[in-house]
Amino acid sequence: MLAGYSTPMTAIHPRLVRIPAADKARLRLLFLAKHACADGAPDAQDGNHAVYHHELRTTLEGIGLDVAVANSYESLFDRPDVDFVVTLLNRGGFQNSEMLAPLLLSWRSVPFLGASPIVRGLSDDKYLSKLIARARGVATMPAQLFRRGGLFDAPAFEAERLVVKPNASSASWGLKMVDGWAQARDHAETLFALGHDVLVEQWAPLLDVAVPVVGGSAGAPWILPPMMYVPADPRRERSYEEKRGLVDAGDDPLVLVEDADLRARLEAMTQRLLPELWPFDYGRFEFRYDPASGQILFMEVNLSCNLWSKKTISRAAASIGVDHAALVETIVGHSLARHGLLTALPAREAA
Repeated sequence: MLAGYSTPMTAIHPRLVRIPAADKARLRLLFLAKHACADGAPDAQDGNHAVYHHELRTTLEGIGLDVAVANSYESLFDRPDVDFVVTLLNRGGFQNSEMLAPLLLSWRSVPFLGASPIVRGLSDDKYLSKLIARARGVATMPAQLFRRGGLFDAPAFEAERLVVKPNASSASWGLKMVDGWAQARDHAETLFALGHDVLVEQWAPLLDVAVPVVGGSAGAPWILPPMMYVPADPRRERSYEEKRGLVDAGDDPLVLVEDADLRARLEAMTQRLLPELWPFDYGRFEFRYDPASGQILFMEVNLSCNLWSKKTISRAAASIGVDHAALVETIVGHSLARHGLLTALPAREAA
């Protein structure tokens, strides 16, 4: 059972943001997402992402914000008649599409939720994020990048088990675990043919741990309680179909990290990485933890990640009594404040 997941919001956390009523009435937002205009039913290709997009739209409206909707990059070719954009249009069907909406909005000088285009690109390049981790003294698993059309040699490290995936993969799309370099090369060739750069890394045991970070009322990063993914078989990676709900896999088996020493180590590693990326409004730092050895290895960072109420950030917030609507309002309110769009400082509730 997830500790604190069902806890009602009986206490107000001091880092929460309440957007002033006058600003809610004055500001016009655009919600930009592939399924922003849909009815909330699962999509045949994107599965529960369509459910998530509809939930976030209705949550923004329920907060009392004036929300217009759009579902294409074309809606940004001319400057949209809005004050602020909440963009989830990340997977556009082409390489590095995560950067396009932030680039178009930067071109049109429209403030938006999330990180700058160059930081989005950095975080979505899984290999570059590992290089940053190493530069900041945060351990990560050995890995080697193969750019499509570039040099292609065997990895400069030995490993009995390898993970091969697109370097900008999301939700485990295209990921495969193999037992040798020959198999890794075969899968890499498949991914090259589909237009992807390829990351090959050493598989590391055993458990995935996520450290959610959001912006709060103080304007600084707010590290939420780490959440651990505890599968029945820790040697088997979840598939894209499972993560998107295209096959029945139930809710994510997430548990709160309650070990104080482990939490402190995870938060310290996350703090080392934050100066390279902040401000980004919300994101998830992911590590691989081996309880037998105590080893923690940084895997990747996912900025502008999934804010669905069933996923990691929302469930981490729920563990400290913060419900989904309050979390979303805090993240959006923090971003509005840092873009100078609030007429008054965000209201801070006393704990």
